[in-house]
Amino acid sequence: MKSNFNNLIISLILVFWFNSVNAQSNENVSNWPQGVTYEIFVQSFADSNGDGIGDINGMTSKLDYLQDLGVEGIWLMPINPSTSYHKYNVDDYYNIHPDYGTLDDFKRFVEEAHKRGIHVVIDLVINHSGDNNIWFKDALKGPNNKYWEYYVWAHKDDPKVQPPVSADGTPRRWRSNWNKVEGSDYMYFAHFGRNMPDLNFDNPLVQQEMFKVGKFWLKDVGVDGFRLDAARHIFPDYRAVDSHAWWEYFLQEMKKVKEDVYIVGEVWAGSDLVAPFLKGIPALFNFDMGSTIIKAVNEENADSLVLEHKKIIDFYKSVNPDYVDCTFLTNHDQNRILSSVGDDMNKARIAASLLFTLPGSPYVYYGEEIGMLGKKPDQLIREPFLWNRTSNDKYRTSWETPKYSLETTVVPVEEQEKEANSLLNHYKSLINLRNHSSALTYGDLENVNTSDNPAICAFLRTDKNESLLIFHNLSGKRQSFKLTAELQGYYTSYYADKKVGINNEQVDIPEYSTVILKK
Repeated sequence: MKSNFNNLIISLILVFWFNSVNAQSNENVSNWPQGVTYEIFVQSFADSNGDGIGDINGMTSKLDYLQDLGVEGIWLMPINPSTSYHKYNVDDYYNIHPDYGTLDDFKRFVEEAHKRGIHVVIDLVINHSGDNNIWFKDALKGPNNKYWEYYVWAHKDDPKVQPPVSADGTPRRWRSNWNKVEGSDYMYFAHFGRNMPDLNFDNPLVQQEMFKVGKFWLKDVGVDGFRLDAARHIFPDYRAVDSHAWWEYFLQEMKKVKEDVYIVGEVWAGSDLVAPFLKGIPALFNFDMGSTIIKAVNEENADSLVLEHKKIIDFYKSVNPDYVDCTFLTNHDQNRILSSVGDDMNKARIAASLLFTLPGSPYVYYGEEIGMLGKKPDQLIREPFLWNRTSNDKYRTSWETPKYSLETTVVPVEEQEKEANSLLNHYKSLINLRNHSSALTYGDLENVNTSDNPAICAFLRTDKNESLLIFHNLSGKRQSFKLTAELQGYYTSYYADKKVGINNEQVDIPEYSTVILKK
């Protein structure tokens, strides 16, 4: 009788209203860095003094917003003094750009973030300095200066600085990494452009300088770790082994100051080139996953999405069992996610759903949660954040006139907070769901075969506490999935963002929606 009653119950159509959640715990189970991290370009985020430039005090005033969003970490793009708007050419490694505030302002920001359980990671740009850095200015005085050996030089007649030639002897068009110095017979190496001269990590003095820089920000300022810019390029690619060894050395030195220091690296390459870095950089950004999600969403075809992700996970675990897989959709160097899916809000929503339900430690680029738009060049993917309508938005930055993220294209935060089904509240619901689920935060990944219907992405997330069966419909049409015998035990509602039908043998998944079931 009891079995018949249960079959009757599970055969009924279960209605899940928008953003319904049945989490297993009232407390967060995620333990950062396994939690969600939010990337901020300070200049565009929040302006506290009305000069049109985002600043540290503006960020501090918005920490409650980030806490409400559910993030447990913040990654800040460079904040050091610099001559560029993006600040990846550092003039002073021990200070804050004056447009952003003071070192005391930043220490207060870190303190207030920590009060809210939010960790702070800063961009550490040590592959190169800025050409306005005092080290480089002194180096330009000639080979007898101490700082000459801080950089990489070659004589102008050295074959390695000459442009390649074609078979007929004419020079080919090329982008040189070697840059002339006026009044000198020497050229300096700068992988990312003449205003970013590469530092010479064969010089022990440079190594010690960078240890001092890292320890200053960890010990004296109190940050929790670093995002390592251009980590792959410390040494040329043909000396990759030296780059791997350097980061292991750097990690050991940072642990002397902060045992649980968090180090996440940018190694933009295939998994075979990324993996060896994991011993010195235990957290790395998963560029492959972001592009795979975007491709699947655009093509409405999830055929290989889960299998490809699991392949990378297993490979990286074989190198470092404790590695942190830093997943994301797009970041400050890529077209924004909404623009990447053809300005289709439904596709942007399902892309976020995939990000937060697949394994990894998700990163969210500022503004993705409200549907900001943007395509390269870089300034146009780093446009001002929209807090409110212009007439009532004292925090809106104006350092740049936006082309993509306008009031006519993006609904600002204050209005989205009041709309139950807004993209912002979709992000909040998914982050909250993940923060409260041990399976979504730590669980293993197992593919569920949907080859007969590739518009459905289905997989299991399982740990010792719970097992979840997850469906994503990537298409604009309602899809049905027949439950195999081993999956028919999953019939309890856990999450759905639209009305969904389920019985003991089949799940009906609405267009562009997510359904999560548990045993």
